[in-house]
Amino acid sequence: MVTLELVDLQQQIDGRLYNLKKEVSIQDSKHRKTLAELEKGVDGLFDSFARLDSRISSVGQTAAKIGDHLQSADAQRETASQTIELIKYLMEFNSSPGDLMELSPLFSDDSRVAEAASIAQKLRSFAEEDIGRQGIAVPSVVENATASRGLEVAVANLQDYCNELENRLLSRFDAASQRRELSTMSECAKILSQFNRGTSAMQHYVATRPMFIDVEVMNADTRLVLGDQGSQISPSNVARGLSSLYKEITDTVRKEAATIMAVFPSPNDVMAILVQRVLEQRVTALLDKLLVKPSLVNLPPMEEGGLLLYLRMLAVAYEKTQELARDLRAVGCGDLDVEGGPKVEKMPLGRFRPSGLNPLGYTYYACSSISFSNNLSLSNIATGLTESLFLAHKDEYPEHEQASLRQLYQAKMEEMRAESQQLSESSGTIGRSRGASVASSHQTDICYRWLQSLCVGMKKQFLGLLEILLHFFVPTTLATNVKAVFTCLLDQVSQYITEGLERARDSLNEAAVLRERFMLAQVLAEAAAAAGESSFRSFMVAVQRCASSVAIVQQVLLCKLYISALLPVDGAHASSCEEMATAMSSAETAAYKGLQKCIETVMAEVERLLSAEQKATDYRLPDDGIAPDHRPTNACTRVVAYLSRVLEAAFTALEGLNKQAFLTELGNHLHKGLLNHWQKFTFNPSGGLRLKRDITEYGEFVRSFNAPTVDEKFELLGIMANVFIVAPESLSSLFEGTPSIRKDAQRFIQLREDYKTAKLASRLSSLWPSS
Repeated sequence: MVTLELVDLQQQIDGRLYNLKKEVSIQDSKHRKTLAELEKGVDGLFDSFARLDSRISSVGQTAAKIGDHLQSADAQRETASQTIELIKYLMEFNSSPGDLMELSPLFSDDSRVAEAASIAQKLRSFAEEDIGRQGIAVPSVVENATASRGLEVAVANLQDYCNELENRLLSRFDAASQRRELSTMSECAKILSQFNRGTSAMQHYVATRPMFIDVEVMNADTRLVLGDQGSQISPSNVARGLSSLYKEITDTVRKEAATIMAVFPSPNDVMAILVQRVLEQRVTALLDKLLVKPSLVNLPPMEEGGLLLYLRMLAVAYEKTQELARDLRAVGCGDLDVEGGPKVEKMPLGRFRPSGLNPLGYTYYACSSISFSNNLSLSNIATGLTESLFLAHKDEYPEHEQASLRQLYQAKMEEMRAESQQLSESSGTIGRSRGASVASSHQTDICYRWLQSLCVGMKKQFLGLLEILLHFFVPTTLATNVKAVFTCLLDQVSQYITEGLERARDSLNEAAVLRERFMLAQVLAEAAAAAGESSFRSFMVAVQRCASSVAIVQQVLLCKLYISALLPVDGAHASSCEEMATAMSSAETAAYKGLQKCIETVMAEVERLLSAEQKATDYRLPDDGIAPDHRPTNACTRVVAYLSRVLEAAFTALEGLNKQAFLTELGNHLHKGLLNHWQKFTFNPSGGLRLKRDITEYGEFVRSFNAPTVDEKFELLGIMANVFIVAPESLSSLFEGTPSIRKDAQRFIQLREDYKTAKLASRLSSLWPSS
């Protein structure tokens, strides 16, 4: 029963579902049809809107064209009206030459001056252009010639009227200026700007400023900077005076700038004229009185400051004027150009002379290895109006600076000679005594004290003037001029160092002459030896101070300011390095010869001491059973004491490789001298022990030389001294480890006391047949 009901319900539901599907299908078909009709209608509307938009755009374009035509027609009517008006005015000016009485009221009405000026300028331009065209065209009829003559009359009358109107406006401008009526001044300036862009008004305003027309202002400028007439001027006073004057000028220009900004339509143009007038008139007049260029033929005396005073004045004036230019630019000067404006690899010089001695310690710096941790920029302030004020001085500046360096050098030389002469006179006639060497030492000390003073002073002046050169010249010209001045500095310092070293060497030569002359007289020989020792010390001081002076010049060579000045020119700094090496080569030669003479002087005294103090019994002691003396001989003690005393100066004066080379050379001479000295004596075993003690003393002393080759030679001497100690039969085995000294050993063996009695000659020839 239940199953039947369920089946019945299912059938009912299926029937209803079928009916619903059928109804949905019908409704869907209707909706699709309606949607298609709507889409068709929308497409039609879009087409209608597109046609409407096209119509509207077409109508708008047509309206714009009509508007443009109307505007053009209106402008043409306006232009035609103005042209008719201008022609009417032109006919008035064309009436008769010089007749300005029949003009329209416009041209005589003070309230319409601006309008009259504008119209007059237009008429004048039109007439001048027409005359120009008539001049180019070939006249064919009389009417053209008549018209041309008529326009020429109009142009002449217009020129007269414009001149009269401009003068009237300038008078009104002056009156308003005196009353400080800025509005009236501005109105006149605006109208006058139509006449040659207002140039006459600008120039007239600047020319009437009190600082350009009041003579008392010019005199006050001179008194402020140069002081009263006849007073002594100095760079510091001039610097203060220029600072005060330029501050006053800047303040005056600043006040005028406020008026100019309020009055003129083109204030920058007026400021340019004002600043140019200030520099060309007020500043130039002062500089002409301050900077009187000295003659290079007749130099001003050093008592009056010499050329250096002029250069310092020039430096002060240039610096202060540049500051003024910068201040004026800050105030405003239009378009006017008022200003214009290391890791180092050392390479040895490499010219010794037997053992590499470089007496002055000069080092060549390879230009290619120079670099900077920061970028250096070159100052190039050399193209503006301020620069033009110094052109006459700049052209001869390098020559003046070089002449100044030469004058400074000569002055220092004269001072040194005067002091040296005074010392000589106060010392009296010393003759060939120890006093002569003392006086010579004092003179040498004066010489080199002045040398250092000279180098320091010239370095300071060179670097100071170099800063001015950096401003005076463009980079390429700057490098040439700076290098020329540095070469001048090198020549003078090199000449002075060389002459000083040669004078110091002359004292060594004089001591050598005295030594040879008084070789036999002991007292006089000791005096000559004292003179030689003093000369040795003086020369060492000379070398030390010359090296310091070279270092001062080298500081200039490596100064960043100097290097930056040479950077624009390839190879300029390398060339300067080579020039320094060349300039110092003569000084190094003099130093080398002097150091060789020092070695000769020392060795001469060593030989004198050995000859005077060494006794034959020192090395041939009697065999009396007394214990041998283990002390060095008196001659050895005296020689070592002398060397210790005299070489203190060398240890202080020389440094590095120079000291090592000098001491090595001296050690070699000492070794050779001792060998020759001992060849004069005969040795027994006790004497051999005494000799060995002397060699030990000499060896300990030369160890302070830090010269390995010398140490080795004295060690071998100690070995050779054993030939006097050992028995004859042991000689053959003595040099088995050191065959290189057999030749010298044979010479020593011949000095044995028993050389003949022990028949050592035949024994040695059988042992060493090749020797």
